[in-house]
Amino acid sequence: MTAPAIAWDENWGDNTPQLELFQAGASFSIGDIDVTSFTIPHDAADPVGFSFRAEGIKISIATDLGYLPDSIRRHLRGSDILLLESNHDVEMLKVGPYPWSVKQRVMGRNGHLSNDVACSFIRDDLDTSTSTLILGHISESNNHPEIVRLCASQALHGRALFTKLVIANPKTPTETFTY
Repeated sequence: MTAPAIAWDENWGDNTPQLELFQAGASFSIGDIDVTSFTIPHDAADPVGFSFRAEGIKISIATDLGYLPDSIRRHLRGSDILLLESNHDVEMLKVGPYPWSVKQRVMGRNGHLSNDVACSFIRDDLDTSTSTLILGHISESNNHPEIVRLCASQALHGRALFTKLVIANPKTPTETFTY
């Protein structure tokens, strides 16, 4: 579980955050929002992605994952808004500033999604109901938002989808989405 792996600051005293613990794969509600968690492959303590449903709209978040197994692809189906990781350009990562051990970790099955893998998902699996695709968790050292935009635009164009593409710049908030 993730919660026991967190090093809480002992100086917080009574201000330690209140936690509601749940198992990966659990579904629960927060007010009018139905939340579904799903296991993701990453080198962390029991990491999860999420889908949120309210008023007929589904929003899914899948970042910090090394690859996209079929189980995650199923969870992302039917998402009106999808935030998907497009962390690194493989060639930039290979020649970038990270030590080789970190490069191997990032490229591994428990690391981060490359632009190529994210764009392959867009070409082959992005649901036609996804009206907004947000690509995020973009490495500042091993990627560039315009590389992500170009790769994803080409993948979307090949599908002839009417999906709005948003690139989440690491230092700038995205627009607000209303449905």
